[in-house]
Amino acid sequence: MIEIIKVQPSNLTALLAISKQTFYDAFLHLNDPADIETYASSAFNSDKLLAELTNPFSAFYFAILDGQAVGYIKLNYSSAQTEFQNENGVEVERIYVLADQQGKKIGNQLLDFAINTAIEINLQYIWLGVWDKNFNAIRFYERNGFKIFDSHPFTLGTDLQTDLLMKRELLQH
Repeated sequence: MIEIIKVQPSNLTALLAISKQTFYDAFLHLNDPADIETYASSAFNSDKLLAELTNPFSAFYFAILDGQAVGYIKLNYSSAQTEFQNENGVEVERIYVLADQQGKKIGNQLLDFAINTAIEINLQYIWLGVWDKNFNAIRFYERNGFKIFDSHPFTLGTDLQTDLLMKRELLQH
């Protein structure tokens, strides 16, 4: 069982390290390294992450196992959502687990945390975007009740890709 703790601005260095590591682990072998580096240098730098950490409508949470951060999730509410910006929903913008920690159900626990958090504050749905070539992630989300409802373009460096948008309706208390 993991512990889930809210990431604070004082955790910026640790968040930056795990953000880069998990992104590279997940996508480097599937994409041009130059495109990965271009994207990572703009998405995962101290200034950008600090701005995201201090946005009142975003929240990062670490998954802690044996005292170490082994994964994280980023939730966006209201105007922080990359699309829709609907008060009735929450976006899972990022959910990543270190490669050597895969298979321990850490991603499930992070996603359950996000779903339970959304239900507790009476949101109607949770949504996310996932690369259409990330078949394992798509299956993971489908197993957790998410359904594809749309798509949008996503540029990784110079590579125009497609993200599938997936949503799960939430039952209220």
